[in-house]
Amino acid sequence: MHFKYCPDCGTKLSERELGDEGLVPWCDRCAKPWFDMFPVATITLVYNEKGEVLLLRQNYISTEFMNLVSGYVTPGEDAETCAVREIMEETGQHVEELELIMTNWFAKKEMMMIGFFARVNATELKLSSEVDSAAWHKPEEILDLVSSRPGSTSRLLCEKFLERIK
Repeated sequence: MHFKYCPDCGTKLSERELGDEGLVPWCDRCAKPWFDMFPVATITLVYNEKGEVLLLRQNYISTEFMNLVSGYVTPGEDAETCAVREIMEETGQHVEELELIMTNWFAKKEMMMIGFFARVNATELKLSSEVDSAAWHKPEEILDLVSSRPGSTSRLLCEKFLERIK
């Protein structure tokens, strides 16, 4: 979101030089900058004690590809808490170990994706209404099931996982 008016007082913003940031939207009345805002989401490759990867079918996201567990970071929540929460909400799995792997700008939706690996001890899947189906897959299968589009965060995480387990 690019601000044209101050969200606090409603004054039309001007531009002001702000150090290394260059010209930024500025409220003269409140004497503060208003940087562009964008959504932030986590995306997590969940794997179990056997090394299998959990892939989700979520038709509202894609009918062509399977997905990793993902969700939006809520105000006041850190990315790690979001990733663990989304895994529990969407699959019913308890995270044993969580590791930050990467960040990736998802240009199609103008959002920042924060990518993790999460190890779980697999239990019965308890899927949320957002998930049409889910299954554990052998690592060698996953690249054929996720998006092959350039810059796909799902694909990048899968590739990094496969590199790690070589």
